[in-house]
Amino acid sequence: MTTDISETLASSPATPFTKQRQRTLWQDAMRRFSRNKLAMGGLIVALLLILTAIFADILAPYPYDKAVLSEARQFPSAKHWLGTDAIGRDLLSRIIYGARTSLLVGFLVQAVAFSIGIPLGSIAGLRGGKFDFVVLRAVEIMTAFPSLLFALFIMSVLGTGLFNVILAISVTSWVPVCRLTRAQLLTLREKEFVAAARAVGAREMHILVRHILPNALPPLIIMLTLGIPTAIFAEAGLSFLGVGINDPLPSWGKMVGSSAAYLRVYWHLGLFPTFMIAITTLSFTFVGDGLRDALDPTLNM
Repeated sequence: MTTDISETLASSPATPFTKQRQRTLWQDAMRRFSRNKLAMGGLIVALLLILTAIFADILAPYPYDKAVLSEARQFPSAKHWLGTDAIGRDLLSRIIYGARTSLLVGFLVQAVAFSIGIPLGSIAGLRGGKFDFVVLRAVEIMTAFPSLLFALFIMSVLGTGLFNVILAISVTSWVPVCRLTRAQLLTLREKEFVAAARAVGAREMHILVRHILPNALPPLIIMLTLGIPTAIFAEAGLSFLGVGINDPLPSWGKMVGSSAAYLRVYWHLGLFPTFMIAITTLSFTFVGDGLRDALDPTLNM
């Protein structure tokens, strides 16, 4: 009795080569990422921080601006788990709300940087010519300015405040995004799949959106995850210097700066916000490093 070939192939177990072929680039990257313990730990911490920022109104035991002078500079206790600050505000509540401020700055700065850097870098890399020359000169000029000092100059002109902090950090944050996007476009526009798309009459914008940018996403995603802690650290530095977030809005950097005069006795005022800045920076850095390893097709983890 003969057996149909299709039935035989369907009933036969799939070979390891077949299973490997069935996985896409992103599925394989997720498999690599899930095996990286540091990256998974960083992702869990980062998600917890994001949830803390979203639900700060529910999680905080007290309003962040409620001051009780009779309870000023108390050490951690059952009533105030992390103690109180110099005017009696609950430190735990301010740290929880500070997560919202820091993450808001981190994500919005990257949103501005990518909305400027990707279009400029894409057009410069794809078109070339005079536009590429102008973009390169702008990138070189902006690179010459130290980012923190330039942000300090902008804050001194515009004044303090959350919006001004985001604007001051964003002024130079688009530069590495633009440079990376342009480098990716210069490499990818010479690939065979781009030449094939041009051969069938595809327009430049179609080629850019459907073929080039999806292949340029992995390094940009890595830059995004690593750029968030950079922006948070920049905001903390500005607030530490007293030109960042306005009171009573809490900021981890501002909390560390205001605690400098009391650290010899009231150690908790600077320790806990400093710890939160370090944890946030490390978690996003681990996620970025894990994505870099996972999205590298030369690795075989």
